Amino acid sequence: MEKEKRRHCRKCLTRDMDQNAYFENLHTYIRNLDEELKVEKPLYEERLSLCRDCDLLLDGMCRACGCYVELRAVMKKNSCPYDKWLSRQ
Repeated sequence: MEKEKRRHCRKCLTRDMDQNAYFENLHTYIRNLDEELKVEKPLYEERLSLCRDCDLLLDGMCRACGCYVELRAVMKKNSCPYDKWLSRQ
């Protein structure tokens, strides 16, 4: 049986979207954020590295706050719920 191909829907819930399309949309959203809202790339990568080492990371999400860590880490205004980024602001 051939897997049903879903089209991209801007009004769909994430559970209704193809997983690859959803994550592609998330990464496009991150790329298109205003630069003044985002941290510098080295800090972003450092934050992601800390998240990768965290026991609360599961499938790209933080089990402490429920966010997608790639989106949370890119924003200047955001912080880690457990202050793991605190010394690296």
